[in-house]
Amino acid sequence: MELKWLLCVTLLILGLVDVHTHDGEDDHGGDVIDIEDDLEDGVEEVEESKPEASSPPPSPKVTYKPAVPTGEVYFVENFDKGTLEGWVLSKAKKDDTDDEIAKYDGKWEVLEMKDTKLPGDKGLVLMSRAKHHAISAKLTKPFIFDTKPLIVQYEVNFQNGIECGGAYVKLLSKTTELNLDQFHDKTAYTIMFGPDKCGEDYKLHFIFRHKNPKTGKYEEKHAKRPDADLKTYFTDKKTHLYTLVLNPDNSFEILVDQTVVNSGNLLNDVTPAVNPPREIEDPDDQKPEDWDEDMDGEWEAPQIANPKCESAPGCGTWERSMIDNPNYKGKWKPPMIDNPNYQGIWKPRKIPNPDFFEDLEPFRMTPFTAVGLELWSMTSDIFFDNFIICSDQVVAEDWANDGWGLKKAADGGAAEPGVVGQMMAAAEERPWLWVVYILTVALPVFLVVLFCCSGKKQPNAAEYKKTDAPQPDVNEEKEEEKDKADEEKADEEEEEAESNEDKLEEKQKSDADVGSASQEEEEDEEEEEEDGKPTLEEEESMNRLKKS
Repeated sequence: MELKWLLCVTLLILGLVDVHTHDGEDDHGGDVIDIEDDLEDGVEEVEESKPEASSPPPSPKVTYKPAVPTGEVYFVENFDKGTLEGWVLSKAKKDDTDDEIAKYDGKWEVLEMKDTKLPGDKGLVLMSRAKHHAISAKLTKPFIFDTKPLIVQYEVNFQNGIECGGAYVKLLSKTTELNLDQFHDKTAYTIMFGPDKCGEDYKLHFIFRHKNPKTGKYEEKHAKRPDADLKTYFTDKKTHLYTLVLNPDNSFEILVDQTVVNSGNLLNDVTPAVNPPREIEDPDDQKPEDWDEDMDGEWEAPQIANPKCESAPGCGTWERSMIDNPNYKGKWKPPMIDNPNYQGIWKPRKIPNPDFFEDLEPFRMTPFTAVGLELWSMTSDIFFDNFIICSDQVVAEDWANDGWGLKKAADGGAAEPGVVGQMMAAAEERPWLWVVYILTVALPVFLVVLFCCSGKKQPNAAEYKKTDAPQPDVNEEKEEEKDKADEEKADEEEEEAESNEDKLEEKQKSDADVGSASQEEEEDEEEEEEDGKPTLEEEESMNRLKKS
């Protein structure tokens, strides 16, 4: 019995440890799961951790220290000075919009996060809801797309979640018309990058404006949508780090929390394509429409039903009834042969595209000289922090570790949900995990319950009494009383059965006695009758006496 319960507990621990191990792998981006290895690792971890206490370790204390760039930068801002110094609030109005909502009168402030664990760490906060917001700042020097990569990085925290709104940045193009005091939605920009959400549509924009070398007009090019599920970044109320890396070879990467979620090439992975096709369909080419009788047949007038035949049965010309012809092979058609002149389904002919051009270096975009936030949001308290624009990835990583890294360390243990919460959150992002949970938790638990709680049904005392099988000892008083009651009941049933048998034997015996007595009486009567009759000699002597 003890071995059975030990096996049950072992199976349950293995199931729980395996699920926790899988969840840890998913957080690190692993897509391949080796269940056997995880189980072995989980058993070792359980054995090693048995003597230790189960309470979680306290969260490490992190002291905030303002980040300092470790190399050349074009723009950097951590808002630790506590003011909007260097930033310009827009006074513009949106075109084609009601005056009540046309103004960019949404409020901005520099504050700490509401639930900050890093006192002294401040950021730019979008304070208003259902309003237009616009704010911008100049770069230390314009960024020119030549031989160096572009790296744009900043932090966002949706402190109240996000209903409908964006948190993207715009890199404002270097033009003579640029006026930060009049920054609005039509202001020319080179790149737009960052998160955006409305309803259940979660986006991470990367849009750049490309100049047509033939017409001089600009056209927006949108990067393909990320394959990763972005919902968590909008709903978990944590600070996330957004990074765009754009290289001179036209390749790009988009990272969230230093993990790549999207990548591609400016020539192949944007819509619409940078370069138009070399040929287009001729809009003046039409399919011929010269039909003749050989193709359409002779014209015949349409026919209508005879109204007199509606009420007259049998109306119309008599026709002999038809039966199926067993030799019928269908309507005759001439055999088909290959057409040597067949050219396939007709399509319009191709002509050279008059608007064709080929730009093999779309990376060389319009230089930009300012960074701006031009946003509409139905949710307030969106927190921005630690902006940096540079060309050295090491500088960007150091800046991230000194800024976002501190927030992540401070959030560490306290912000982490329990095992069940992690399991549910992971399953929402990756539904296939439900299969793993069933196999590693539900199935073992079911087997444990089936194995531990189902036992062989013990026969009652009457069966032991009838078969003379050995009966196990039972210590519990209730079971002894029950067995005693069963034995008494069985004894009563046997006694009743014996008494019934005795009564039946007595009845049969009495019936037999009555029958034998009646038979003897009949025999005696016959004997008496025989004894009363005279013999032959007596009859002869009596006859002689009568004659004499």
